[in-house]
Amino acid sequence: MATDASLIKQKTFPQTVIAWLSANPLLVAGILSVMIPTMIVVANESWSTEQGAHGPIVLATGLWLLGREWVRARPFFKPAPGILVAAAFVPLLFLYFVSRVSHIVETESFLMYGLVVATLFSFIGWRALKSMWFPLIYLLFVLPPPETLVAMVTNPLKIYLSQGAVHLLYILGYPVAAAGVTIQVGQYQLLVADACAGLNSLISLSAISLFYVYLRHHANVRYALLMFLMVVPVAAFANFVRILLLVLLTYHGGEAAAQGFLHDFAGMTMFLTALVTIFAIDHLIGMIWPALKRKKAPAGDTATTA
Repeated sequence: MATDASLIKQKTFPQTVIAWLSANPLLVAGILSVMIPTMIVVANESWSTEQGAHGPIVLATGLWLLGREWVRARPFFKPAPGILVAAAFVPLLFLYFVSRVSHIVETESFLMYGLVVATLFSFIGWRALKSMWFPLIYLLFVLPPPETLVAMVTNPLKIYLSQGAVHLLYILGYPVAAAGVTIQVGQYQLLVADACAGLNSLISLSAISLFYVYLRHHANVRYALLMFLMVVPVAAFANFVRILLLVLLTYHGGEAAAQGFLHDFAGMTMFLTALVTIFAIDHLIGMIWPALKRKKAPAGDTATTA
């Protein structure tokens, strides 16, 4: 690349980006011609929905994390061999244009991201790229996930949570019954859609949980993976609470009450329940298994703690 590696190592993240943009105008123009139309589509089709509303926040915090890790990765900066860059870039570019023509926004956006990462790889190398693994993975939450994958995960969970909420309320003496995702409560009938069940929160909760773990425990890979695995059961529990609230609001306040302000209040309660549960699990693991949270000391480090 046109930007000298020694100069890159001496600059901050914004300074390096500006220097690289100035030194590689043709490549920058090519990357922008890929990024701008794809991100416009993502903003219109994903960020404007409940499922993708977290996108702008993840983008801003992800770029901040990338700049934060840039300082630690600078000693490893080394431009990658051109043949490796071409081996990654050319097939990604071909598949991107195929997805662009086919109007498949999910694959188009992920291939666009792959091209950006391949460009980053070309002028900082694999070792530096590997050291910034967390912000690069975290930024994937900016992009919309494949709908088939989301449906495969959320549809069975939606039915299970609906039937579980009905079973609990029936034990408590409420006149409720369920057929699939349709709940009959008294004279009212509720359809537990994805948004009503809060299952769209799975992605945003995953992003927030990983962000929290990273800042608190500084990218402990084992612990981040454990907390990430906790996201689905935590989101399921929070959504279970929301369905219970919606059914109770419908029964006691009528359909109008459940679909108005109180519907949004139930959604806020669900999200707060999930966050409090994540914090509680983090604290509980720290009490039961404190060694898991500690980062391994670097090789040769003889320092001891009191």
